[in-house]
Amino acid sequence: MKVESGAGSLESGRTLLLVDDDAELCGLMGDFFSQHGFRIESAHDGRRGLARALEGGFDLVLLDVMLPGLDGFEVLHQLRRQSSVPVIMLTARTGQDDRISGLNAGADDYLPKPFGPEELLARIRAVLRRSSQTRLQPAIILEAGSLRLDTNSRQVWRDTTQLDLTSVEFEILSLLMRSAGRSVSRDEIAGILYHREAMPYERAIDVHVSHLRKKLEQRGHSMIRTVRGVGYLFCPEPSPES
Repeated sequence: MKVESGAGSLESGRTLLLVDDDAELCGLMGDFFSQHGFRIESAHDGRRGLARALEGGFDLVLLDVMLPGLDGFEVLHQLRRQSSVPVIMLTARTGQDDRISGLNAGADDYLPKPFGPEELLARIRAVLRRSSQTRLQPAIILEAGSLRLDTNSRQVWRDTTQLDLTSVEFEILSLLMRSAGRSVSRDEIAGILYHREAMPYERAIDVHVSHLRKKLEQRGHSMIRTVRGVGYLFCPEPSPES
C-alpha cells in the first residue's frame, strides 16, 4: 500500500467511522488514514455501526453495503432519520441499481470495491472540503417562490413545511437557487460536489437531482426543469418538467 507523507490541514484531527466486516481491511485502512492525520474507529456489523454513528463525534462515515445484522442500506436509512453526517458507501456490488439505491438513501458518494486507498482518500477530502466550505460561508437566506433556504442552519422550507434533504441535495438546490434564470450544467454541479467534471455515463448527479425534484414537487409540478443537452434550470414558480 502506497502511503503519502504528511497530513493536510483539512484532515488533521478529523475522525472517521469505518463500518465494514472485513477486519483485515479495517486494519489496513486504519494504518493508512492515521498517517494522513485522521483518527479512525471501526465497527464490524450494521447494528454496532449504526449505534456508534448515532452517538456522534464523527466527521464522516465509511459504510459498507454487505454487513451482518443490518445491511448498509438499512443502516443509512435509519441514520438519515437523525443525522446529516457525510456518508461514503463502499460496495463490492457492481450493479448500478445498488449504487443508485445508496444515493437515494442519502449517501454523499459511493466507491466500488476493490479500490485504491488514494482514491478513497481523494473522495473523503472532497466531501470534507465541501462541508467545511459550507460552514465557513456567511449565513445567507435564499428565497424563491414558496421556498426558503438557510445556508447557515442548512434547512429548507416550503411555506411552513421543512423539507428533509440530504447534504448533497441541499448543495444542489443552493446552487440552482443562486443560479435562478440560467441553466446549470452537470459539470458545474460536479465541480461543487466533487471538485471535478462529471464523468461520462455518471448517473450520480442525475439521481440526486431526480430525488430532489420529487421532494420539491407540488401538485404535479416541479421547480427543477431538465434542459436537454444543457443541464437543469430552477424555476421560482412550479413549472411542468420538460
